[in-house]
Amino acid sequence: MASSFVSDIKHQLRQSNTLQKLLIANIAVFLLVNITKSVMWLFKVPLDDYFNVTYWLAVPASLDNLLHHPWTLITYMFLHEEFLHILFNMLWLYWMGQILMEYLGTKKLFSTYILGGLCGAILYIVSFNVFPLFSNAVDGAFALGASASVLAITVAAATLLPEYPVQLILIGRVPLRMIALFTILLDLLSISGNNAGGHIAHLGGALFGFVYIKQLKKGIDLAAWFNRIMDKISSLSRPSSRHRMKVKYKRTVDDDTFLHNKKARQERTDEILDKISKSGYGSLTKEERDFLFRSSKENEK
Repeated sequence: MASSFVSDIKHQLRQSNTLQKLLIANIAVFLLVNITKSVMWLFKVPLDDYFNVTYWLAVPASLDNLLHHPWTLITYMFLHEEFLHILFNMLWLYWMGQILMEYLGTKKLFSTYILGGLCGAILYIVSFNVFPLFSNAVDGAFALGASASVLAITVAAATLLPEYPVQLILIGRVPLRMIALFTILLDLLSISGNNAGGHIAHLGGALFGFVYIKQLKKGIDLAAWFNRIMDKISSLSRPSSRHRMKVKYKRTVDDDTFLHNKKARQERTDEILDKISKSGYGSLTKEERDFLFRSSKENEK
């Protein structure tokens, strides 16, 4: 029965898309951390640094501690300790992640999550080591949570589709850019509060989301190097090439024609995205929706 249960879980994970896997990873870590803490509490195990999961997974502000825990630059963005913290982050990730994934594909959603979280962590660490406000707190400070990654996705979606309509309870339809601007303003105003470092990290994620989409519209993919690394890691889990049929693809056009076609596809995609920004997704024709769908699939390759 246990093996069947594990097999079912593995099957569900294989069938899940990138957004669902990000949600599952965050929830799984949350459950693991809190169940572990509950068990340790029952057995009166002291939560010192060695047994404290936060100590091992949250990103520290201290450069010395970071050198001993470099993996926390990634793990911190999957770590939550409080229920409301993970609840709101996962709701935002689900809503905004769906929008970004629909128009840019799963690879760009994942790279925005990870690289946005990295930028948030870097800005957090730099701030604690530069600003006098944090000089007495840097040694014991750490950050955790997916907020920087989620805000990167939110701002990326808003930069891509600023007029995308979002239905809010009691308010009605609001353009996505207004939601992103309100969230950023809230973080800016909250820097003077109790969680200044956390809000600075959020702004680091927002900055990446904005710059990433602005550069992407110019044909520059800032996450291309990251996607290549992930492709290589993914290929390691695939069957050996000796057990796979070898398929060779031959380009049927010359380089100039290939580049011209690629530029034309990008211009067509930009036109459709501009139309969505002005008139909404419902204004697209069937041909435009099909083209956008094919384009998003190409982005996943």
